[in-house]
Amino acid sequence: MEALHDVGIIGGGPAGLNAALMLGRARKTVVVVDEDRPRNRVTHESHGFLTRDGITPSEFRRIAREQVTAYPSVRFVADRAVTITGTDGDFQITTAQGLAFRVKKLLFATGMKDAPLDIEGLIDVYGSSAFVCPYCDGWELRDQPLVLIANGAKAHHMAKILPGWSRQYTICTNGPDEWTDEQRNELRQHKVPFFDSPILRIDSQDGKVQQVVLEDGSEIACTGIFFAPTLVPGSDLPEAIGCQITETGAVLVDSFGKTNVPGVYSAGDSASAAYQLIAAAAAGALTAVTINSELLEAAWNNEI
Repeated sequence: MEALHDVGIIGGGPAGLNAALMLGRARKTVVVVDEDRPRNRVTHESHGFLTRDGITPSEFRRIAREQVTAYPSVRFVADRAVTITGTDGDFQITTAQGLAFRVKKLLFATGMKDAPLDIEGLIDVYGSSAFVCPYCDGWELRDQPLVLIANGAKAHHMAKILPGWSRQYTICTNGPDEWTDEQRNELRQHKVPFFDSPILRIDSQDGKVQQVVLEDGSEIACTGIFFAPTLVPGSDLPEAIGCQITETGAVLVDSFGKTNVPGVYSAGDSASAAYQLIAAAAAGALTAVTINSELLEAAWNNEI
């Protein structure tokens, strides 16, 4: 096993990368363990990040890693963390390839991942003409005929949001709508069409959706889709070492990125429902400041 590193970062997305950048600049020894399977790898372009609007996720990560590796105290390991043992000041990370690292502090930036898509044809358009966030991809679908696949409170909320990009949209709840009578009446008043028949399939060509076909025979023509994915944690390691987890599967942290386990932090999508590239990067940077401050405080106290 190698010498003790200051920080181990599990996950190399925007949160993990920005944390590594801040810690590298703070002259901390850092090991970033990342298997390079980001959730947004299906996306052709990322948006909403100033100076990087329209960049591909792979190019974003390439540039970020190039900049981070300018700081020699940061090391990247292309692997998957499988076990973590130890306590604050000396955690041990073991990887799928059998590598082992000792770290004083631990940051989970493992994000979330999509559960299998159970609608026929959805995987063929995901990232091309079907998306999950209008703030990220609504501009490209502006004023086009859209289908929103969602039900319950999520669908009702999105029905109020989508008109910012297009007023031509239909809601497919893919089964019971799970709305109150008041919510249904509100949608009718706003002349929003909705169907509760299960979806049979999504027809597309070369990644471009053409129509959504329902089991009752309805065919809804559209050129874009927004849908509510089912998300699961990107890693079960936080829960395995005792971190509290919210109902949505996120790691519970305070405003500084601290978990309930001493020496363990989390940032980005793994600890927040603000699924935005720029928000994850910002959270990684701020959590890195917290980690660095605690390391410096401990060093200061040990010098007495």
